[in-house]
Amino acid sequence: MTSLIASTALVLPIITLILGFVIGYLAQRSGFCSIGGLRDLFMFKHTRLFFGYLALIGGAFIGYFIFWTIIPTAFPNFYWIANQTDPLTPIPGAPGGLSNLSYVILAIIGGFGMGFIGVLLGGCPLRQIVMTSEGNLKSLFFVAGTIAGAIIFHTLIMQLAQMIMF
Repeated sequence: MTSLIASTALVLPIITLILGFVIGYLAQRSGFCSIGGLRDLFMFKHTRLFFGYLALIGGAFIGYFIFWTIIPTAFPNFYWIANQTDPLTPIPGAPGGLSNLSYVILAIIGGFGMGFIGVLLGGCPLRQIVMTSEGNLKSLFFVAGTIAGAIIFHTLIMQLAQMIMF
């Protein structure tokens, strides 16, 4: 059993890197952008990028389902929403221990902020990472700001939210 764990510990980072390179290459070659897909759909009635966004959501669900059927213990909370009476129940293991309403409020604020900044910069976070790898300095500041924002949120904002939210 320990040899299986040790071999998994060696193989998983390599698989992750390979998948990261493949997804990054495909995103760069296709010009994939979820925000751009919604923008093009509503403003210009172009559906090419939007169908890519739908394919991403479908592919992620199918991928999780396949891995969950192969190794059910890998994603023990895959169907957590099917077992809940409250549709706003956060994913088990979510940080902070806040109420459901607090998670919804923080998700709306974060989603609106990321969407608004993404529209101003011309792309979703994946597109910004791809453009950073292409040498775009504006995208590098976006990626660095996102990392700094995540650090600030988890060290300061989450503690503040625990004090004022119910």
